Amino acid sequence: MYGYNGKVALVDLANRATRTIDYDEEFARKFIGGSGMGSYFLLKYCTPNTEPLSQDNPLIYMVGPYQGTGIPTSGRHQVVTRSPLTGAFLESDAGGTFGFFLKRSGFDGLIIVGKSDKPVYLSIFNGSVAFNDAQQLWGLDTVETEGVLKKLYGRAVGVSCIGPAGENMVPLAGIFHDGPDARAAGRGGAGAVMGSKNLKAIVVGGDRTVESFHKERLAASVKEKVKLLKDRGYGLSLYGTSGGTALAEELGDLPIKNWSLGSFKDKVTLITGQRMAETILAGNYGCMACPIRCGRVVDLDGTICGGPEYETVAMLGSNCMVDDLNVIAEANALCNRWGLDTISTGAVIAFAMELYERGILVDSDVQGALRWGDGRGVLRLISMITFKEGIGAILGQGTKKASEHIGKGSAQFAIHVKGLELPAHDPRCFKSLASGYATSVRGACHLNSYSYPWERSMTFPELGYPDTVDRKEDKGKGIMTAKFQNLCSMVDSLKICKFAVLLGIDIATMCDWLLCVTGFNLSLEDFLQTGERIYTMKKAFNVGVGLAREHDTLPERILKEPRDSGGSQGLLPDLERQLEEYYNFRGWKANGVPGKENLDKLGIGEFAHWLQA
Repeated sequence: MYGYNGKVALVDLANRATRTIDYDEEFARKFIGGSGMGSYFLLKYCTPNTEPLSQDNPLIYMVGPYQGTGIPTSGRHQVVTRSPLTGAFLESDAGGTFGFFLKRSGFDGLIIVGKSDKPVYLSIFNGSVAFNDAQQLWGLDTVETEGVLKKLYGRAVGVSCIGPAGENMVPLAGIFHDGPDARAAGRGGAGAVMGSKNLKAIVVGGDRTVESFHKERLAASVKEKVKLLKDRGYGLSLYGTSGGTALAEELGDLPIKNWSLGSFKDKVTLITGQRMAETILAGNYGCMACPIRCGRVVDLDGTICGGPEYETVAMLGSNCMVDDLNVIAEANALCNRWGLDTISTGAVIAFAMELYERGILVDSDVQGALRWGDGRGVLRLISMITFKEGIGAILGQGTKKASEHIGKGSAQFAIHVKGLELPAHDPRCFKSLASGYATSVRGACHLNSYSYPWERSMTFPELGYPDTVDRKEDKGKGIMTAKFQNLCSMVDSLKICKFAVLLGIDIATMCDWLLCVTGFNLSLEDFLQTGERIYTMKKAFNVGVGLAREHDTLPERILKEPRDSGGSQGLLPDLERQLEEYYNFRGWKANGVPGKENLDKLGIGEFAHWLQA
């Protein structure tokens, strides 16, 4: 096959055994790669009764057909498993270099099952998998782990690893890549799944390459689109994603004081990407094959490390009322080294701050005072969460489970969907995020549909949006969410960055690239139906583990408490209207669940038993 190795490694840690799963062109056309193949294998190797931290829960890595071709922003891979944070479907997208080296190893993916009886790491080169003693790595942070392994194997390898948070099976733990640059499969607790298997790291590399169907045509298109992305992504290169922090505050999108306030106008300029560029910025970073280079490199008193993204600045900054950029950057570096998702970590700390303010938590619970804006308190709680010290062991379970443990009315201050904390974008500002978060298969996620930029300043004629959509309007947003979920399922299967789509890579271009790489000739309708197939598989998984329409909801604060000031003052989403549109558009039942006929139509009827679990 063009564009694929056609092989996935099934690795059994308990028996230290490996076998190769071969797949054909028909399978590749149907599921593409990344998210699509990862979802398929999760449904095949998991059951509705498989517990997230049991040895039977598969941990799946997948790349896409674009990987290794030079297509801009294609240096990405997907991690798929059952989430220990939510109990639901989990996929997490990561950039960096690991996906490139995984494909060079001769495999398009890994399915890891079982649990090693002692710490282990995998080394995978040119179609061969080896099991290695990881006793000397256990306890090291992610930067140290990568450093040791690259010293042992050389620089031309990819490393995927966990830090102490993953080893301790903290449900907020992610899987990290590229050392201090910290490209993370962050959300939902995949790092805890890795830790539950006693798997510290994976090292990949080799000299296997795949052929493209039409190299010359691909090279010409890539050259043209690289220039486009460099030109349009210039602001991201200069200031990173946090360059939009002030605009987010102005629009009423920025989370402030655990989502309870409308404005942070007098402080927001202290935590922006522009402020970072003026003070601690030491360079920028780009994932493999990326001309945008939005990643930040900062200098913290002589220590060079990855700088905070917008989500981190917002969740560990304004949402906790912290306005010290140096402290936010230090908190980000700690999370990266110890292996924590910065979004959920910032959310649970803001949750704890509100509980402290309300007297539900006291000094003895949090080892001292924990007032809004307390940067040192943020750093203290990051440590407590990582090492499960005191209240940290409870907060590390996420806001949903923490509120169930703490009680005393704390649930109303736990801002999550299906157990996954909201990222730093507000459905009261961009209305499509209401149905987007509520129906997202992994819980609150702005990237599951990534529709909100088209409510701000963008157009997408191929999806039926020749003009920018009014962000304050509910009508049509359920349909918009479904369309963009199908789109993003394809983007996550081909494996390119959503910023490429944001900056002008349209569906026609993605289809042309797929033709050039694989020879697959997809129409617009084929493209979107494949995205629908992939998204429906993820939904079937969630139905199987017990999620239904009543779980497609939002926190009371978002549904009933309007912002008191700022660009979204007084606005609330009409979620029920959006959900009716959403389910009707998808052709699902009134209870929000697809029927067997939906799966049959999409060619995935083999998974219908998940709907009856």
